Amino acid sequence: MYRAVTRGIEVRVEPIYLADRSEPAENRYVWAYRITIDNQSDDTVQLLSRYWHITDGVGRVEEVRGPGVVGEQPVLDPGDSYNYMSGCPLTTPSGIMVGRYTMQRRNGDLFDVAIPAFSLDLPGTRRVVN
Repeated sequence: MYRAVTRGIEVRVEPIYLADRSEPAENRYVWAYRITIDNQSDDTVQLLSRYWHITDGVGRVEEVRGPGVVGEQPVLDPGDSYNYMSGCPLTTPSGIMVGRYTMQRRNGDLFDVAIPAFSLDLPGTRRVVN
């Protein structure tokens, strides 16, 4: 489990290798990741957008930007949690993801929340820093 806290917003990530969706002989490796966002602040916040920086095992970078997550822009009151799952295909057996969410407070202030860097590694293989 990977974890980061920014301004009272905690983001936890659990990557999961999907062997049944991967085809190593075809250089296709697929991971899911489960994210939990906990609002530990005193303010109501809304997740407006996301940014991902994905690096594969040979250093190729892909950047992904977009509104919300999985088609939603959740509002979290103090003490609320939001969970979702998404996925990432790679052409290498390892990689790393890191990113941020742009959030908005009830008063209109925007701020970024760190998504911790997390490793995508095949189970049972040596971890590689990408």
